[in-house]
Amino acid sequence: MTTFWVTFGIIVFLVFIMAIGVLFGRKPIRGSCGGYEALGAECAIGCKTPCEKRLARMRAAAEGAVAEDEEDR
Repeated sequence: MTTFWVTFGIIVFLVFIMAIGVLFGRKPIRGSCGGYEALGAECAIGCKTPCEKRLARMRAAAEGAVAEDEEDR
């Protein structure tokens, strides 16, 4: 039974340390390849309405595309 409690304590400690790291690092946990964000599919998992940050990025991308079109003319 001692082995169980030692193992349980170590796992709880590691989860606590990872949570502290995420809180102070302010970076989301993601896969080695960047996850969905690297594919440009941030809202691919059931996102019906984009968040404010996503809307701002979409507006900036649209404005950049319009500016590039005007420069090409």
